Amino acid sequence: MATTSSSSSESSTAANYVTSNRFYVEIESKITACFTECGGLGVQVKKETVAEGGLNDQQRILLGTPEFSDVTLKRGISGDQVFWDWLNTLFQPRTSGTALQQYRRNINILIFNQAGQTQQCWTLIGAVPVGWQAPSLQADGSAVAIEELTLAYEGLNVTFGSGGGGATMLTKRSDTGYFESK
Repeated sequence: MATTSSSSSESSTAANYVTSNRFYVEIESKITACFTECGGLGVQVKKETVAEGGLNDQQRILLGTPEFSDVTLKRGISGDQVFWDWLNTLFQPRTSGTALQQYRRNINILIFNQAGQTQQCWTLIGAVPVGWQAPSLQADGSAVAIEELTLAYEGLNVTFGSGGGGATMLTKRSDTGYFESK
């Protein structure tokens, strides 16, 4: 009986291991690509340091707006043309009536554990592609490959555990001027 509890304990612990080959990107409510590298995911909050008169042992920190760094997804494979179609819309002439959803998407970057459960999800809010690079062309390849895709985004949401599911096309901004996080 002791081995059974030890075995179930080991399997539940093993289910939490995250490996680099379980990294996917979700767009338009479905997983559309697998990438081997994601770089630049981060935020930097601007700050201003103010010295207050008479307080020589402290300073005041005033926080400003966050700056989100561009995310670069590298060495991806996809069976879908959704990234290219999305980027291609940016090449088209823009008119005053162009719908917002042609340019902005919420993108989920998903990390799965060994059991196939979502461990962590980063949602890039209001993302737009700002760079794309094709891989070297190979005659024996059968999947659509993406060497590098760079995304700029307006906000970030991080969930642990059961995140993901439903990275949607964006149709409008809220009354406050921001995109919704799902």
